[in-house]
Amino acid sequence: MMIKRITCVFLLFVFPLWTSQGLSAPPKISPATGLLNQFYDWKAETKIRYQVSGPPEGKPVLLVHGLFVNSDHWRKTLKELGERGYRTYAVDLLGSGYSDKPPSYSPHLCGEYARFKDAPSVIKNVELGTARGETRIANVDLRHPVSSCYNFFTWSDLLTDFTKQVIQPKEKVTLVCNSIGTISTLQCLIDDDDEELYDGAFVVSPNFRELHSAEVPLAGVVMPILRTVQSLLRQYGKTVFDALAKPDTVKQILKEPYARTEAVDDTLVQVLLDPLLTEGSSRVVFDTLSYSAGPLPEQQLQQVQKPVWICYGKDDPWTPGPRVEALSRMPTVERVEGFDGVGHCPHDEAPELVHPLLLQFLQRIATQTPTSASDAVPSTQ
Repeated sequence: MMIKRITCVFLLFVFPLWTSQGLSAPPKISPATGLLNQFYDWKAETKIRYQVSGPPEGKPVLLVHGLFVNSDHWRKTLKELGERGYRTYAVDLLGSGYSDKPPSYSPHLCGEYARFKDAPSVIKNVELGTARGETRIANVDLRHPVSSCYNFFTWSDLLTDFTKQVIQPKEKVTLVCNSIGTISTLQCLIDDDDEELYDGAFVVSPNFRELHSAEVPLAGVVMPILRTVQSLLRQYGKTVFDALAKPDTVKQILKEPYARTEAVDDTLVQVLLDPLLTEGSSRVVFDTLSYSAGPLPEQQLQQVQKPVWICYGKDDPWTPGPRVEALSRMPTVERVEGFDGVGHCPHDEAPELVHPLLLQFLQRIATQTPTSASDAVPSTQ
């Protein structure tokens, strides 16, 4: 499973980087959402692309995308929440989509430097999950092995600065995330010590990062080999993927994480792949694939103090259902809901299932009344 996943990710998100000489500036209007592409100047020099829907006075919601995609992946949720009266934002994280892709070694951007200056970068004896929903104990290495700025702490800092400077909320912001966007999102909740910015998180298909050193079986043997492969790919990956480039297979490969493959339409392929043809994308891809460290969901949820709801697709080939269900043991995880016949991207595959549950969560946040699992939205599968 691990080799298949790695191969899929490499083929889908890496080889297109060398099938074009690069694209010009992003379109003024997103073809996926019909919304204006806007840009936030983060730390005065880095442009971050975002989209926004809904009335200015609406309750603020911030959508956080997953691995190698961008804010357009929330095309259906942006429309739904905006029409429901929520002021809904979606950003391209640093290095993703049409946001800037600065050099990997950018200490002024990297969220790791200040955090680990006087604190350990390895957390020992953490209770994590297994694919069967059991528990195990492992050490969690938090620091990126090549000190890249493309890490979850940087992305968390970005989200918080965006919240303060762009959203400028008059009331607390609700975070909604998919896949590895979960980790940046949970880090935002952890860092929100003054409890002034965020009021909770709705998670769509959390990712458990099977290439993390705490997740790899026999890590003492496997990790040195894996790190060697990662280093070689950072140096020589272009030649490898030049040879593998077959653009006509892109759409088929994109269907790998989708159980409802009809959701993979031409618009989705366009808006996810076009930004990956921009300058600097290959560096971000290889840095991220070399990131066998960072926080993990169970470790983070033991620190989160705000309500969390989780949903996932039961036919997700990348995220084991029993491990997701086991997150219900965490004190602030109030609900875990699985959808039959849905894969890794329920918000794009089955919005008719995800959106009612998300709206219930937003109502729960508004009333501050926890809702029992028995009140969950029933699956129509």
